[in-house]
Amino acid sequence: MSQPKRALRLGMIATAVAAVLVTAACGGTTRGSGEDAPAAGRATGQADPDAPLVEGLDVAFLPKQVNNPYFTVSDNGGKSAVEEFKGSYKEVGPSEASASSQVSYINTLSQQGTDVIVTSANDPNAICGALTSARQAGAKVVTFDSDTKPECRDVFVNQATGEGIAKIQVDLISEQIGGEGKIAILSATPNATNQNAWIELMRAELAKPEHSGIELVTVAYGNDEDQKSFQETQGLLRSYPDLKGIVSPTTVGVAAAARYLSTSEYKGKVALTGLGTPNQMREFVKDGTVRSFALWKPADLGYLAAYAGAALASGRITGAEGEKFEAGRLGEYTVGPDGVVVLGPPTVFDRGNIDEFRF
Repeated sequence: MSQPKRALRLGMIATAVAAVLVTAACGGTTRGSGEDAPAAGRATGQADPDAPLVEGLDVAFLPKQVNNPYFTVSDNGGKSAVEEFKGSYKEVGPSEASASSQVSYINTLSQQGTDVIVTSANDPNAICGALTSARQAGAKVVTFDSDTKPECRDVFVNQATGEGIAKIQVDLISEQIGGEGKIAILSATPNATNQNAWIELMRAELAKPEHSGIELVTVAYGNDEDQKSFQETQGLLRSYPDLKGIVSPTTVGVAAAARYLSTSEYKGKVALTGLGTPNQMREFVKDGTVRSFALWKPADLGYLAAYAGAALASGRITGAEGEKFEAGRLGEYTVGPDGVVVLGPPTVFDRGNIDEFRF
């Protein structure tokens, strides 16, 4: 560990010890009691927005699964940010996106004294214990793409508002099927925090009068595996031969569904939209399998998450609402309620603009 980082960490420990002693001296109030007591795990320290970014920070990205094209792009965005603030970057992670598959990696990173852990959670609860231990050991924890419970991390970098992501997908499928008919959702894993939140918000969106002609018949799960998602698409169309459209809010799922539709009798008859990357979806947009889909820029998401981690580790922010920090070329961001930082609105990709994007 470098001298600046060692000094910073020792300073943080000293501050934490002093806070404990003051609390003990005051007496009468236990954690979680009283109107002014902070929520468990939330930031209580004092931020210094003018503090310099510490050089030499060890930053580790832990995606839901490695070799997933979406996370390859987002994590590389994080790598470019780490290089900008002169830190040390690495990516580790499981090959399968199961609920507890990330725990052993978090424990190892904690034992290695990692300064910043940036992770997309496969399950909102399964990794909380490991993340809590890592934070107690001095690591700053940033979740991105898919959150844990708020008390288990310092900051969550969200792609866009959940409402915005849900609305754009419902609006796209509604437009493509003429506002009426049966649709299905092809999701990732049953425990994926972001997927489940978006699905509930899509249900709420579909319940609005303007979408009264659309019926959501089922939600299928491809476990963010290409072949299983392909097979689930096939199964949906066998079970619901009158299906008008599929929404897949996962880059693996939407690409697998497009691959199945592109060579099937349903091409041009069953609409498909969701969240995908231009590189994965380009051929299916150009051959008419898919009319349009949406996504944010995953490289920017990883880039912002890395800068949020550096700001935390340098003491510029603590994760408290209203704090501001600079994120390199993306500019200034503000921490919202529950330590959430929002990247921005999603982009819609179609035949007219897809060649402008290469990710």
